[in-house]
Amino acid sequence: MESQNKEVDALVQKITGLHAAISKLPSLSPCPDVNALFTDLVTACVPPSPVDVTKLGPEAQTMREGLIRLCSEAEGKLEAHYSDMLAAFDNPLDHLALFPYYSNYINLSKLEYELLARYVPGGIAPARVAFIGSGPLPFSSFVLAARHLPDTVFDNYDLCGAANDRASRLFRADKDLGARMSFHTADVADLAGELGAYDVIFLAALVGMAAEEKTKVIAHLGAHMANGAALVVRSAHGARGFLYPIVDPEDIGRGGFEVLAVCHPDDDVVNSVIIARKSDDGGLQNGRRGGQDARGTVPVPVVSPPCRFGQMVADLTQKRDEFATAEVAF
Repeated sequence: MESQNKEVDALVQKITGLHAAISKLPSLSPCPDVNALFTDLVTACVPPSPVDVTKLGPEAQTMREGLIRLCSEAEGKLEAHYSDMLAAFDNPLDHLALFPYYSNYINLSKLEYELLARYVPGGIAPARVAFIGSGPLPFSSFVLAARHLPDTVFDNYDLCGAANDRASRLFRADKDLGARMSFHTADVADLAGELGAYDVIFLAALVGMAAEEKTKVIAHLGAHMANGAALVVRSAHGARGFLYPIVDPEDIGRGGFEVLAVCHPDDDVVNSVIIARKSDDGGLQNGRRGGQDARGTVPVPVVSPPCRFGQMVADLTQKRDEFATAEVAF
């Protein structure tokens, strides 16, 4: 226990130092200094760790919340930069590998699709899917539409109109995907009847960055999604909770859902994935999960893909070197 406490203390100290350095940057737009600091941050957060960030003290919690917001801002600027770069090509979809983390989206979307196919009753063949928080580089929707759900229509929602404008330009040369991919500028809190039309809704990791914000979003979805529809929530686990908000599966249950599976990857997929289903009986009520029956509580399966941690560290090092030598436009 003492060795674990020392490990946690050392990690928090390192993350606190990185947060201080990132906070002093004059801009979070991609450049060698920004890229190097965020690569160091990700490299520090992805290894397995005994830390439970939800139990850190008030000072560390304040630091963590601020860091997640900085990560969100930097991620938005990075995606906008690469979206503009890709839009300069005649067919942007032929050049998506220029984005250094494109393979991560391929792996994350594959994981989400496989979890849906395995754990949603009756399998998964959605006619309409919503992705909330799609951003200027809607890679998740693209990978799902192109590789896993070739007959599905995708409605992408984002608060930022400029992000949606950027995203829509990427599909202008592809008639099939262009017809199945639409973009809407809206706050999820303002969506109601529309939400009942979707078979699956994906909730991006940075929609609702504070715990109470995320809980409100999930409760709103639970109030308006159709019974039996699936919800995919991106979360985080362990030290990765310094990068993204952590979602408690119990909060999803209280929001009107039956939690079907929780996956904490330990490879290059940084986000955890929670698969849930809009429950006919309102999900978790009076301490009872929607998946419970007369035989007792049905345990939520916690599944993980094979660990490729060594390869992940090598990939991060390569990405940092690529960023350092890349020509970055300001």
